Amino acid sequence: MTNAAKSVWNNCLSFIKDNIQEQAYKTWFEPIVAISLSEDNALHIQVPSKFFYEWLEEHYVVILKTALTKELGNQAKLVYKIKMENTSGNKLPFTEQIPSTYRSSVKTQEIDVPIVNKNPELKNPFIIPGIRNVKIESQLNANYSFDNFLEGDSNRLSRSAGLA
Repeated sequence: MTNAAKSVWNNCLSFIKDNIQEQAYKTWFEPIVAISLSEDNALHIQVPSKFFYEWLEEHYVVILKTALTKELGNQAKLVYKIKMENTSGNKLPFTEQIPSTYRSSVKTQEIDVPIVNKNPELKNPFIIPGIRNVKIESQLNANYSFDNFLEGDSNRLSRSAGLA
């Protein structure tokens, strides 16, 4: 492990520790080990498992990106190395390298242009042009319809809901 990577990661950890709960910090950030820092501002860190990586990417990607940007600038990258156990052969562990996706939260889109339907006639979204209609036997009893449905105290609500 290079001293530069360790120093950058320690600075990131101090920033993260100030911004999240102590238990979350101990659980998700203390087990992480800084491996190296490449010339293209990519910090390589080692995490214990793939689940660990997925949890960090899902819940803490924003704070990780903020901490790295604060330390290394806008071109900072985070690369995860996952130490995995080899269950076959010589039983030596190996690592899998996964770059961070830096997913941001989904934002709603604003539309400036009003939506105008060129054809005022409503179209059925389930009809695909160019495909012929196929008659499907529904296997429903034709005697069960609203025309011959007897309404009573116990099914008045059901009939009203069905008609609505």
